[in-house]
Amino acid sequence: MLGQTPDPAWNGDERTTLTGFLEDQRSTLAWKCQGLSDAQLKTPSVPPSNLTLLGLVRHMAEVERSWFRRRFSGEPIGRIWCTEAQPDADFDSVADADVAEAFSMWGDECRIARSILNDLDSLDVTFSTPDYLEMSARCMVNHMIEEYSRHNGHADLIRERIDGRTGDFPSPEEHVPLPGQD
Repeated sequence: MLGQTPDPAWNGDERTTLTGFLEDQRSTLAWKCQGLSDAQLKTPSVPPSNLTLLGLVRHMAEVERSWFRRRFSGEPIGRIWCTEAQPDADFDSVADADVAEAFSMWGDECRIARSILNDLDSLDVTFSTPDYLEMSARCMVNHMIEEYSRHNGHADLIRERIDGRTGDFPSPEEHVPLPGQD
């Protein structure tokens, strides 16, 4: 399932533009991981940090699930890897993690999030949870863009440390796996 990096709609309506930027951020993280071995994906950034590309992928799967399914849709589902005893297991427990499973889970959560967004009548739809006051879908999408942007900065530095590759977007001839798109 390969596709080209999506470009946000420069003159689209608000929803098209925001979801385009979210897809762009998802694609950027996928691109930062492309072509690396399992061992490289598990390579920590710089001591004392244990941050890895695989940890970022696992974290973003958790974040997608948390915001779109648990908070917005109110699904009574647990976290994927994190627990009360290990709240940062997505980042911390990558040494023995299954790389294919992590990418599959991230793709699944992205696909479900897309479906949830596509089914909304408007980004004005609101939700609330015990931890958050009322929030609009618009705010949630903006938060997701911010979350990916921050972690894609980390991913850029980790990738540069692994093999020297830098940049925001692949060249036109490169294809990037978009998580959860068929």
